[in-house]
Amino acid sequence: MNAIRWQGDSLALLDQTKLPVEEVWEDYTDYRKVADAIRRLVVRGAPAIGIAAAYAVCLAAMELQCQDTAQFRAGMARAAKELAASRPTAVNLFWALDRMTLALSAGGGGPEAIPALVREAEAIHREDISMNRKIGKYGAELVPEGARILTHCNAGAIATGGFGTALGVVRAAHAAGGVEMVYCDETRPLLQGARLTAWELMRDGIPATLITDSMAASLMAQGKIDMVFLGCDRMARNGDFANKIGTYGVAVLAAYHGIPFYTVLPSSTIDMSIPDGKHIVIEERDPAEVTHFAGVQTAPEGIRVCNPAFDVTPHKLLTGIVTEKGVIHPPFGERLLELFG
Repeated sequence: MNAIRWQGDSLALLDQTKLPVEEVWEDYTDYRKVADAIRRLVVRGAPAIGIAAAYAVCLAAMELQCQDTAQFRAGMARAAKELAASRPTAVNLFWALDRMTLALSAGGGGPEAIPALVREAEAIHREDISMNRKIGKYGAELVPEGARILTHCNAGAIATGGFGTALGVVRAAHAAGGVEMVYCDETRPLLQGARLTAWELMRDGIPATLITDSMAASLMAQGKIDMVFLGCDRMARNGDFANKIGTYGVAVLAAYHGIPFYTVLPSSTIDMSIPDGKHIVIEERDPAEVTHFAGVQTAPEGIRVCNPAFDVTPHKLLTGIVTEKGVIHPPFGERLLELFG
């Protein structure tokens, strides 16, 4: 299962805004439209955003290839700036753009660098899938037989290069016979859990139950949740992390009920340049995402809206961090520096 395909001179993206009702693939040859697709959540999930942006850099280079070197470099700088502005929180976007900038320079800095850019984008894509599979293996070792797992938002194959981070753990654990049930928070306001996670799990034949976000506490109190696995959009070097809005609340509930709580991420999502979660920029999205649903108004006209896309969970609420280098336990700052610093 994947949501991103490079086609040699174009990029195909699975339009995630249309799932689960329709599976629609759109072709892109213009990097500006890829930036817009990232903004509109056609492609979403930190690793997938980084991969899509890397391929968008290739599209920009192909568009500019008939320009002289100076014009080419100026155009590439504009493209990178526009792509970087598409979404501010997911660090994979900036990590991928930095890699593509280095590949451009190493390839000569002009149109002659296009093959090197394509190779680098394809490498970013392959590496993400490889990291996901390693993450799945390490995470599955944490899952006891008959586990009932809660997840929030979508950290699956379509949020990555393929296989998934949190859902990669679920997939690997299910293959080993360890999963009795996965409870999917619907994930307001855009329902990524209901629309995307439930869709992925059902396609893979993994037992799944959809719940509203407000039901998680009740299920935990009834002893129906054994552990929590969810994704990450940016982690600071002390282990604080940003993920889909509502994650912090799930973490507090898990801590109160004594339930193991894990975030699952590749190293490309760790930002060692920031000391803690206070330095993570949180994207504020369109109020209409809260006041309307499927084009239908659900709130009074003129009501004030707060719509942050993410919240920051303090590292003290984490049981562990699952990465492609293994499972990290406290003290998180020391271990992250050891492995990724």
